[in-house]
Amino acid sequence: MSAAANRYAKALFAVAKENGAVESFGEQMDAVAAALNETAVRSFFEHPNIETETKVRLLLTSLGDQVAQPVANALKLLVERGRAGEIGAVAAAYRAIADEALGRAKAKVASAFALSPEQEQAIAERFSALTGKQVSVESSVDPSLLGGIRVRIGDILYDGSLAARLAELEKSLN
Repeated sequence: MSAAANRYAKALFAVAKENGAVESFGEQMDAVAAALNETAVRSFFEHPNIETETKVRLLLTSLGDQVAQPVANALKLLVERGRAGEIGAVAAAYRAIADEALGRAKAKVASAFALSPEQEQAIAERFSALTGKQVSVESSVDPSLLGGIRVRIGDILYDGSLAARLAELEKSLN
C-alpha cells in the first residue's frame, strides 16, 4: 500500500471514529472498491481524456445515498486528485487500521492438508489468547510444509511446520 493510501485511510478512520461508524465506513469502502475493481469501471476512472468533473459527477450519482457523506467526500477527493486507482488500497488500509483499533487480527494459516472448521476454530482461539486480539483464520493448503502449520499475523510469522524443523535440523548438522 502506498503512503498516500495510508494517509487517506487514517483521515477517514478519524472521521469514522468521531461519528461512531467505524464498521459501516469500512463496509462502504469495501463495496465501492469492489465495484471499482471491475475492468470497465476502472478503465473509465483511469482514462486520462475523461474530465475529472465528469468522473466525480458519475461517482456521486452512482453512489447516491448508499454511502455516508464523509465516505463520499473521501472518494470524491481521491477522484479529483487523480487517485481513483488507489481506492482499493485506501479501503484495505482503512480495514487494517480499523481492525487494529478494534482489537482484531487476521491469521493467514498455511497447512500441508485442508483444515477442518474445528481446527480453524482451535487455531483462532489459541492465537487470540496469544495476541490478545480477536483472531479470524484464513486458511490455505501448502503441501511443501509436509506437516504442521505456518501462521502469519501481520508481520509476525509462527512457523511450526515440519519443513521448517527439518531445515533447522539440517542447519544445525552443517
